[in-house]
Amino acid sequence: MNRRKFVSQSSLAAAGVLASAALPAFGTLYNQTDMTAQKDKNQRYRPVSLSGFGGVAAGNGFHENPDSDVNEALQAAWNSGVRYYDTSPWYGLGLSERRFGHFLRNQKREEFTLSTKVGRLLTPDKDFLLKDGLWKGKLNFSYRYDYSASGIRRSIEDSLQRLGLPYLDIVYIHDISPDNGDMKENWVKYFDEALKGAMPELTKMREEGIIKGWGLGVNTLEPALKAIEKSDPDIFLSATQYSLIKHEEALHKLFPACEKRGISIVVGAPLNAGFLAGVDRYDYSGAFPAGTKEKLNKLSVIARKHNTDLRSAALQFSAAPKVVSGVIPGAWNAAQAKANAESFTAVIPAAFWDELKSGGLISPDAPTPVKI
Repeated sequence: MNRRKFVSQSSLAAAGVLASAALPAFGTLYNQTDMTAQKDKNQRYRPVSLSGFGGVAAGNGFHENPDSDVNEALQAAWNSGVRYYDTSPWYGLGLSERRFGHFLRNQKREEFTLSTKVGRLLTPDKDFLLKDGLWKGKLNFSYRYDYSASGIRRSIEDSLQRLGLPYLDIVYIHDISPDNGDMKENWVKYFDEALKGAMPELTKMREEGIIKGWGLGVNTLEPALKAIEKSDPDIFLSATQYSLIKHEEALHKLFPACEKRGISIVVGAPLNAGFLAGVDRYDYSGAFPAGTKEKLNKLSVIARKHNTDLRSAALQFSAAPKVVSGVIPGAWNAAQAKANAESFTAVIPAAFWDELKSGGLISPDAPTPVKI
């Protein structure tokens, strides 16, 4: 399976390659299996494509989206070469998984990576409504947390039923994090439950060949760092932590810790839930941190100056570090999905990145994409 990849400017400089002439076009494809064999026979599992598709909108996140629009978005992503799809039982209380499965069942299973999440078990409830209202429309299910070994097995079995697919590639332990409104400071209690139950069970399933990799799907750094210390994860879905707006802590704390263990990062919310693509919304809480809008204005001015699409720059920035194995922007219609996929192959001038660094808008040591 081919995977789209580019090399960051910092890694090329370290290798002494930047002065080379006649580099191939940006977005050159390579065969992931061949490269893995050449690099490290013990390489932990990575998604088969760098550009991915996040499943929040397919769960009616923020607003209701018709089945037809979501299906067309998935088809547009597939037609554009996207081969990594991430969903969760939490997204729309099963709706995102059902919609993903409806589309993906018609594709060759070995050609795409599929990840979902564990930690919440769903129960039929025709009157259930969420307090925070993230998922719109009729849900028909409520949920309870369960990070035990048996709960993880049950969750995976339930997900496979909803998806209608024979196996999963990656499983993320979901939302054990202080930003989870159900947990807050009690997240450590849930983490300890997962440490005794979910983590050894997923490790066992990986060893048995039932899944190819596991990790955490969280919106803060501390749980991921704790999991590295206490267990043996393969991959993290780190959302809201690495974008043009916010990235320093992930770059300097999480990424080095992962690189030491061969763990890769999937970047979730690379557009900060649409904020960097022009949506008046930042991440999932609804609050705009101080200075966020001002930073967006500065980024937009520089992007216009260099005739650069800010969404494309944001997605390529999130994909540039070598530890990143996937970037999963969301989409609820075909135009968005196609635009997201095309952003990974857009040519962005080096002067744009230089100006962001000289202006203090991105970290001076943040990897930035270059043509290869």
